Amino acid sequence: MDIRFVTAGSGDVVAVMATDGGDLLAAGKALDTAAGGRSAKAMKAANFQGGAGQVTDVLAPDGVDFARVLVIGVGKADGADGMAVERWAGHAVKRVLTSGAEKLVLQPDALPSVSKAEAGSHAAMGARLAAYRFDTYRTKLKPDQKPSLTVVEIAMDGPAAAKARAEKDAAIVEGVFFARDLVSEPPNVLYPETFAERLRDLETIGCEVEILEPETMERLGMGALLGVAMGSSRPGRLVSIKWNGGSKGAKPVALVGKGVTFDTGGISLKPGAGMDEMKGDMGGAAAVAGAMKAIALRKAKANVVGVVALVENMPGSNAQRPGDIVTTMSGQTIEVLNTDAEGRLILADAVWYAQDKYEPSAVIDLATLTGAVIIALGNENAGMFSNDEDLAHAITVAGQTEGEPVWRLPLGAAYDKLIDTPNADMKNIAGKPVAGSIVGAQFVKRFIKDGTPWAHLDIAGTAWKSGPYEDPLSPAWATGYGVRLLNRLIQNRYEE
Repeated sequence: MDIRFVTAGSGDVVAVMATDGGDLLAAGKALDTAAGGRSAKAMKAANFQGGAGQVTDVLAPDGVDFARVLVIGVGKADGADGMAVERWAGHAVKRVLTSGAEKLVLQPDALPSVSKAEAGSHAAMGARLAAYRFDTYRTKLKPDQKPSLTVVEIAMDGPAAAKARAEKDAAIVEGVFFARDLVSEPPNVLYPETFAERLRDLETIGCEVEILEPETMERLGMGALLGVAMGSSRPGRLVSIKWNGGSKGAKPVALVGKGVTFDTGGISLKPGAGMDEMKGDMGGAAAVAGAMKAIALRKAKANVVGVVALVENMPGSNAQRPGDIVTTMSGQTIEVLNTDAEGRLILADAVWYAQDKYEPSAVIDLATLTGAVIIALGNENAGMFSNDEDLAHAITVAGQTEGEPVWRLPLGAAYDKLIDTPNADMKNIAGKPVAGSIVGAQFVKRFIKDGTPWAHLDIAGTAWKSGPYEDPLSPAWATGYGVRLLNRLIQNRYEE
């Protein structure tokens, strides 16, 4: 889809803003005047109140050169931020994408906390994100199911500043789309080897990519990661993606992702219903990959390394058994009581490897780790755990800014005791149905070296969505959650 910035747009459909109470902003007022008050009349007839996402669709109004006028609410003016503008644009694109219209004109207005240039760039971001589709394997789409929209014009005074901002934001959109594509791919297409090869393509944009195969991981002592992979005919991989955009010799930030390309649960087999969604159990790895792509494309002035652990968890004849004890790269031993608590096992070796090889200034890991976090937080927030107050605050701010919120959950000695066992250094589950997401985080924390700032994001409730979902910026099953948050964190906290 072509995004253009213009001073005066023309096309099939135009979208304008209204705030709480049904008040049209400047662009909408001008259109309403030209149409002889027909927009206001239609708003009144539809009981339009300007709530965020509420739409009034005015067909073929006299006096304007558009077949349709979309009046879309952004909510209360003093609470509307850049994300509100993105969702406003997203709602417009969602309404028009397959309607037969080829050209949409967005007329964003400034808001109390959003300048005109910011509104324009956020509108572009929202339009791009809302247009995403994963149609790779759909061969029989009917004409009315195919996107007709090819051009979005963002019409505003002084479009140059907004265009410059939007061109930088395009790198972030590419990263989000990369993550969404990875999460959406079927598991017979995307498995550890093919995932690793897709990551190798990041070398074309300046990243350094290193792929560890099983023999190397065995020499390094990664018994936890390799143990998970034992049940599959597809061997595991560990991939490092390095971006050197900061000062030479400066310690990188390490982003670590769980990449279980399909999770049956192993011998501790999951129920059949809904198991198809376990192709998305590599959402943490996808988020790291997408963030690294965005960081490289925008040439971030920071040193960042992404480490992703890639396995398929299958109940094959050589699969890991409940009761097995494995030795990790750190030397610590784990009693595996449930083979479906596999994400923490591969993270144990991945976070240790990231620290051992790169000596990072901080470690942030992302994983679709526990169903318990969905019970606690639903699909609205990722669960965050951290040993560092400053890092936790920075992640919270980044998430709020980018519409990828987190909610901090506790850590503590009492929770840590739940994974003690007389048979090894630790066990991989508590053994009773309590504090599931906290126990998972406490487990990963045992592999963080003293003095290393660390945060763990459990994104099981935010990496994908099942069933109807109203967010226009995420119109597909895979959300790409984490890419924007990580990119903003690097920008705010680590760039020179």
